[in-house]
Amino acid sequence: MQFRDYYQILGVAKTATADEIKKAYRKLARKYHPDVSKEPDAEKKMKEVNEANEVLSDPEKRAAYDQVGQGYRPGQDFQPPPNWDAGFEFSGGGFSGVDMGDASDFFSQLFGQAGARGKRSSHYQSRGEDHHAKIVIELQDAYAGATRSITLQAPDVDAQGRVFTKEHVINVRIPKGVKAGQHIRLNGQGSPGFGGGPAGDLYLEIQFRPDARYRVEERDVYETVPVTPWEAALGASIEVATPSGNVQVKIPANSQSGRKLRLKARGIPGEPAGDLYLLLEIALPPADTEAARQLYETMARELAFNPRSKMGV
Repeated sequence: MQFRDYYQILGVAKTATADEIKKAYRKLARKYHPDVSKEPDAEKKMKEVNEANEVLSDPEKRAAYDQVGQGYRPGQDFQPPPNWDAGFEFSGGGFSGVDMGDASDFFSQLFGQAGARGKRSSHYQSRGEDHHAKIVIELQDAYAGATRSITLQAPDVDAQGRVFTKEHVINVRIPKGVKAGQHIRLNGQGSPGFGGGPAGDLYLEIQFRPDARYRVEERDVYETVPVTPWEAALGASIEVATPSGNVQVKIPANSQSGRKLRLKARGIPGEPAGDLYLLLEIALPPADTEAARQLYETMARELAFNPRSKMGV
C-alpha cells in the first residue's frame, strides 16, 4: 500500500499549526473545487485535499497519522503497525470532507475499515505503542532490591494540534533477585493510546553497571580478591567485602593466584540463589624500602624456588 504524505498534499510543514492547515486547505479548496475549478484533474485533487485536511485538522487523527508514519521511508511498501486498531467509524454521511467511496486505500486502512462495514459510530480507538529501554543498576541492587527514578519522554498534542515531546519522572522498583537481561514491565508507560485506547507498556532491560571487582554469569557472581604472599602461603582468615556485605573467609595454606573459593548461595538471590566465587590474586608488596629489599634478597637466597621449572627452564 502506498503511503500518503498529507502534509505535502496541503503544502504545509509537519510543524504547521491548526490555523496554517486551515488556511492551506481553504486556498486549495478554492483552486480545486469542481464547481469553480478549470483544472483538468480538479475532482481528483479535491478528494486528496479533503482527505488530507480531514486527518491534519483533527489533533487526535493527526497524532495517530504522525505515529504510524514515524518509521516510514520513501519507496517502502507501507503497512500499519501490527497492533494498530483501525477503528474510526463513519456516522451519517461520513467524516466532514471524506466520503467512503472517495477515500484512498491508505485512509480506509488507517481510519475507515469500520465505516466500510456500515457501522454508525464516530469512535476511533488505538492502543499505544510499547517502548523498550535499558536501565543500569548496581549489582548490590539485585541483592537487596531498590527504587530508581527515571525520566521518560512521551508525545503530546498542544493547543495548535502539533505533536511535541514532554518529560516526566517515575520511580521504578527494582525487585530483589533481578538478573542482567531481565525485563521489568511498566504498564501504561509506553506511547499514549488514541480515542480512549490504552497506552502501551514500557519494558526496561536490566543491565549491571561495570565494576572491575565483579563478573556476573546468570545468578553466579565472581569476585577477584587480592591476598598477600604470606596469607596465600601460610593460610589466613580474612575479611572480604561482597555485594551482600562483609564476610570472613578462610584462605587455605599454599594457595596460588587463580584459586577459586565458593561461597554457596552468596550470589544473586533467587530460586535457587546463585553462588559467589572468590578468585584469589596474590599481590606483591613493593620493594620500595631498604627493609623490603632485604626481605626479598633473603627469600632469593634461602628459597630454592623457580616458577618456570615446569616450563623446562
